[in-house]
Amino acid sequence: MGERVRVCQLEELPSGEARRFVVGGRPVAVVRIDDEVYAIEDTCSHEETSLAEGEVWVEERELECPKHGSTFDLRTGEPRTLPATEPVAVFPVSVVEGAVELELP
Repeated sequence: MGERVRVCQLEELPSGEARRFVVGGRPVAVVRIDDEVYAIEDTCSHEETSLAEGEVWVEERELECPKHGSTFDLRTGEPRTLPATEPVAVFPVSVVEGAVELELP
């Protein structure tokens, strides 16, 4: 089990948007969709671009890279569209007493 890190309050995350945090020296995009929260590595595997600056595809549970349009599954980190072919890391997330906590390896 990794280190648990509190990043923000749930109420600070608007549904359908991504926010960038640096956690343990690592950039992480945190996305809230209704009552679910996801955490994904905030660097596109195709080209080093912040995914948190991209569009959240709510129904698909994907985050789009703003540079070339690749989308990444928020649950698995797998790319869903080209040009990205390599996955990005995902991190376990929990909400504890209204605070969003990530588990880092």
